[in-house]
Amino acid sequence: MNRKELVDAIQKHTEVARADVDKVLASLIQHTQIAVKKGDRVSLVGFGTFERRDRKARTARNPRTGTAVKVKATKVPAFRAGQGFKDVVSGKAAAPKLTAPKASSRSDVTKASAKRSASKAAAKPAKASASKATAAASKARSTSSAKAPAKAGSRKK
Repeated sequence: MNRKELVDAIQKHTEVARADVDKVLASLIQHTQIAVKKGDRVSLVGFGTFERRDRKARTARNPRTGTAVKVKATKVPAFRAGQGFKDVVSGKAAAPKLTAPKASSRSDVTKASAKRSASKAAAKPAKASASKATAAASKARSTSSAKAPAKAGSRKK
């Protein structure tokens, strides 16, 4: 599963806008990277822990020539899976079932859409009068063109 597929799955499950899900995921990644770079540990209970590990300088061997190569000390990110994650992957625990979104979030969405439709209804009278004028003008044009004589070549015999 790549990032796009993950965002789509979360969006479908939570019924939150795709752009919002993507922003939250991007923020999670950025904050995790910054914290780990500082040397802090980021623990997500049931999922795992992200941390920084320091590697000492060492001497390695070039596999082709067998010559010794010096490798500098470095800092690397590390992830250690939590026990719950390990149990699900190994089959010791059942995979979590995706639950339906809470009903309260739907009612909030319904309230928001009701407010939007109410504001649109208040704005419609101005648009309706303009569309009535347009309809009346097109009707006048169609009646005047209907009175015009038909072309002689268009008649069927």
